Amino acid sequence: MSLLAKSLSRVFCTFFFVAVYSGSVAAELTYSGAIKAGNESGSIPPWNGGLTSPPGGWNKKNGFKNPFAGETPLFVINGSNYSEYTSKLSPGQIALLKSNPRYSMPVFKTHRTAVLPKTEIKVVKAETGKAQISQHRIVGRTKSHMPFPSPSSGEEAIYNYLLRYVGNGFEREYAWFPVRPGKKYYKVGFKDRVVYANSMKPNQVDKGLNYAFYANFTAPSTLVGTVYLVHEFVDTIQNPRAAWIYNAGARRVRRAPDLAYDNVADGTEGMRTTDQYFAYNGATDRYDWKLIGRKEMFVPYNTYDLTNKNLKYADILDEGTVNPKYMRYELHRVWVVEATLKSNSKHIYGKRVFYMDEDSWSILGEDCYDTRGNLWRIGVHGLIQIYDKLVPWSNLLLWHDLNNGNYLAAHLDNEVKKPIRFGINDRWTNFQPDALRRRGTR
Repeated sequence: MSLLAKSLSRVFCTFFFVAVYSGSVAAELTYSGAIKAGNESGSIPPWNGGLTSPPGGWNKKNGFKNPFAGETPLFVINGSNYSEYTSKLSPGQIALLKSNPRYSMPVFKTHRTAVLPKTEIKVVKAETGKAQISQHRIVGRTKSHMPFPSPSSGEEAIYNYLLRYVGNGFEREYAWFPVRPGKKYYKVGFKDRVVYANSMKPNQVDKGLNYAFYANFTAPSTLVGTVYLVHEFVDTIQNPRAAWIYNAGARRVRRAPDLAYDNVADGTEGMRTTDQYFAYNGATDRYDWKLIGRKEMFVPYNTYDLTNKNLKYADILDEGTVNPKYMRYELHRVWVVEATLKSNSKHIYGKRVFYMDEDSWSILGEDCYDTRGNLWRIGVHGLIQIYDKLVPWSNLLLWHDLNNGNYLAAHLDNEVKKPIRFGINDRWTNFQPDALRRRGTR
């Protein structure tokens, strides 16, 4: 398809989806392409600018204070009543509710808190309509972190996530936990420092860099001393990911070409692939992408209680799933994006369905199917608005394995004293392979 045809297709697609939700009168869209108005029943409110300031009495050292702490659930969806709500659930959520008696969904009042800084919104508006996808490559995009507010394809939608705004970089320490039946788990400690091209010295935007990061394990002892370095480019086809790994035992740096796609991530008991770091990352070329459309759906949203520094990890990790006491689900409109594995490509997931927040393009859920078409792993990904930096942030990445009852809970930092930092600047020389050895020997 020519670029002109794709452009016309995008215009038609935008009109079509707006018409579906607004009848004969065109709905007003936000900068993100979200429908500004609420729904007819009022269960989804209008978007009124998002959450731009912290609640009173907030102390960052205690985690992100829940602005809606006084609210109680409107109702709870569980294995006995899920059939009343199937129109607003994903197949994966339904499968979890049917098979896992511990899994339940406390549903609260909806708050549309997501918003970016005004400077970023200005760039999004200025570049809207300029970007295109050609053979899995994005062209025409300069700086926008949301190049396709009104996507015409699933691949355009996922690029909104791949290029999303995360404060131009961050530094954090957190933990993830592979949990087996019987509440048997161990802690994997991790530190990562992610710096975007425009925050590098010298600036790496013209080199096509999206971001670079290095990361190392802090636990368990068998993984301590392993350090990763990754250069991720905007054009993942012309400039594939460059990755290196330092191993303290071998005391050497080597290239890591397998740090991509369905390579199993260390310390996850096989429950997360490399391209599920942050739900999805890397190249899009192994899948055919389809935009299904918008759907009203119960999704994990404003999950602030999970950041409470007074909690211990043992409080959150429950038998069969994370403790629903600290979960929060709300009704939001999401974009449904389906990725089907190409016949000539390899991946453990034959199909993946992503549920993406219309206000932020964050991935709030994913249904992963094996290559025989069976539903296999279910992703449940919580979102909060970082109100002091205006960053929509995934503060919980949770995967359930339907085959064995295991789950993986990631992005937890309750027992980490140092809060996450955004707006990280660094020198390009610190993200070179020769610097990796120095980090590994610290």
